[in-house]
Amino acid sequence: MPDSARNTPIAPDRAAISATQLALRGMRNHCPRCDTKPLFRRYLKPVERCAGCGQDWTLHQADDFPAYIAIFISGHLLAPLLIAVGSRELLPMGVLALIAIVGALVLTIALLQPAKGAVIALQYHWKMHGFAAETAAGERPRD
Repeated sequence: MPDSARNTPIAPDRAAISATQLALRGMRNHCPRCDTKPLFRRYLKPVERCAGCGQDWTLHQADDFPAYIAIFISGHLLAPLLIAVGSRELLPMGVLALIAIVGALVLTIALLQPAKGAVIALQYHWKMHGFAAETAAGERPRD
């Protein structure tokens, strides 16, 4: 057995794990493939390679989709609250506007990393972009 094969940790096949499980791993900042090491090295910057399984995470193309998800969820959480409070005139409009702005900022920022982790995990699961060209060792084949 070559040294490279001995040193490569065995990760479960992505088809054996459901898309939901992989998305939850990504949302928790865990590597979707091995679930042992962090997916992000900074708030929104994924690691280049997983320290546990060696998976290359530079292949993802999440782009703006996580931000759309975070804004969508934030709006759907805040809208009923703001409508309920605003329709009863419990608070002055200035206070209501402040709550809306601060709430939207906090919720959106809090949801960005979990949304991006889930998007990256789902791209990996569905073999989108460069993830489809991986070999069993977790590296892209040479052209």
